[in-house]
Amino acid sequence: MPIFQPELETLPRPKLKALQDERLREQVAYVYERVPFYKQALDERGLKPGDIRGLEDIHKLPFTRKKDLRDTYPFGLFAVPRHELARIHASSGTTGKPTVVGYTKGDLEIFAEVVARSLAAAGAQPGMMLHNAYGYGLFTGGLGLHGGAEKLGMIVVPVSGGMTERQVMLIQDFKPEVICCTPSYAQTLAEEFKKRGVSPEEISLKYAVLGAEPWTEAIRKSVDEGLGVKSTNIYGLSEIIGPGVSNEDVSERDGLSYIWEDHFYPEVVHPETGEPLPEGEVGVLVLTTLTKKAMPVLRYWTGDLTYITREPGASGRTHARMAQIKGRTDDMLIVRGVNVYPTQIEAVLTQIPEVAPHYQIVLRRERTMDEVELKLEVAEPFFREVGAQMLSDEIIEADHRLSALRDKVAHKIKDNIGVSVKVTLLSPGSAPRSEGGKLKRVADLRNLG
Repeated sequence: MPIFQPELETLPRPKLKALQDERLREQVAYVYERVPFYKQALDERGLKPGDIRGLEDIHKLPFTRKKDLRDTYPFGLFAVPRHELARIHASSGTTGKPTVVGYTKGDLEIFAEVVARSLAAAGAQPGMMLHNAYGYGLFTGGLGLHGGAEKLGMIVVPVSGGMTERQVMLIQDFKPEVICCTPSYAQTLAEEFKKRGVSPEEISLKYAVLGAEPWTEAIRKSVDEGLGVKSTNIYGLSEIIGPGVSNEDVSERDGLSYIWEDHFYPEVVHPETGEPLPEGEVGVLVLTTLTKKAMPVLRYWTGDLTYITREPGASGRTHARMAQIKGRTDDMLIVRGVNVYPTQIEAVLTQIPEVAPHYQIVLRRERTMDEVELKLEVAEPFFREVGAQMLSDEIIEADHRLSALRDKVAHKIKDNIGVSVKVTLLSPGSAPRSEGGKLKRVADLRNLG
């Protein structure tokens, strides 16, 4: 596939490092002069900007965490006065004050550039139509993908999230080649097409750019088959810039996404100690913005668990690649002393063909013991084969094979993860579905306060 900016995306590693060194030095000096938070943090460590000569010194810098954004709400980490801003975005703020991020006009140019790179890597080309089902508004997804698509020369349909019937109608009528949305919403759309008797071959879509929530190869397979597309992962977060920090190449699709390292320098560190980890070892992704001016961040602790490799991919790009997110440190569930990530459970389910990749984890606590219930859909072919009957959404075990399946799932999860679960089998289509936003896989009903 064509590379959007080959002169930068295939830059030889020594030249890329020299560029990163220069930009890091400039960024540290910039925030020291303009952001009191960083001046204080560096002073407390006895550091001056001149002490940071390049990437070999980046470990000396302090981490920036989401709490720091909330503590300096709304504009305490901004490096420019308000009249130099071009746009403000913010998180949903479901657990309190939102995290606020800002952009200069130059930042928005960079935002569009990295998203255009990502879309090109995903298979998009100038002249193609993008069905943009990411939410518009304070969330960075909708406007971020919109700007990058226009930069690439695409036609953008700004549908936003939700209203699934209208989404399906527009895809059928407008015939876009590319769609972007959350992986769970892509599954929802695929199911809706199937209900209407529309086969994947009849859908115009060729490529799907999916992100904003962790997903697995099983979900990729279901989206690819359900929509007739090749799906790739796009990664980003608003504190860094938004979507477009990295993207898979559609010709590779090996679970590794190119990080646009000339703008965002990646590290992986130990979740507890913060010490840098060797290449290939899973830890917390930490990102430093090298070119952003409105709200630059040093060593932002993303909370996302992944690993990085600098082994070159087949596309010819030279930038580092990150693995699919394994989970988040704040998504980790501690169940009877065992650390559990929802993606671990999903990985086990991919090994069981009788079930579908639609589930919900429900946590309860009776007295002092945690109980885990896995509500899990049975795959349609198996559901029809056993002739199951239903009471509401829950399956009545009219066939011994259902009881055997429930035991099989429970045993596999126990063997692979070390946690006992109660498995409740659901009929096809009855587990929670995405309506355009992020899908909540876990219902934690424990009172842990």
